[in-house]
Amino acid sequence: MTAITRIDVRLKTGNRSGAGTDGDIYLGIGGREFSLDSAVDDFQQNADRTYTFGAGSNVSFAAANNPSSPYELLTENLDRFPAYIRFAPKSRDDNWNIESVIATVNPGPGQLQYQALGGSNNLWLGVHSGLHCYLVR
Repeated sequence: MTAITRIDVRLKTGNRSGAGTDGDIYLGIGGREFSLDSAVDDFQQNADRTYTFGAGSNVSFAAANNPSSPYELLTENLDRFPAYIRFAPKSRDDNWNIESVIATVNPGPGQLQYQALGGSNNLWLGVHSGLHCYLVR
């Protein structure tokens, strides 16, 4: 069994009017959710950031968002659960535009990648348009 020791999530917010949000964003993978939050003003229009969970973490509340602890995730179980980005808006009128997302599990040799969107694609998330974007491998 291979333990998941690190997950990198590169997330681009769209460069469209009103694309940014102060809402909360989560990554669901391997049967857990992780909070994409850091010390900077996240998810603003045209933002391009990489969030690291586990080894080399750069997220807020790193201990609570560690794929190795307290509930260790294993690569063998990844296909048992959907991978997704979830938006938790601040209000019913709060929307967020995703330009692209790539989640890399155990970066390096043998890494696994999940992604959505990219190129000229984008997706609006909000109460009236849906709160999840599922990722594919």
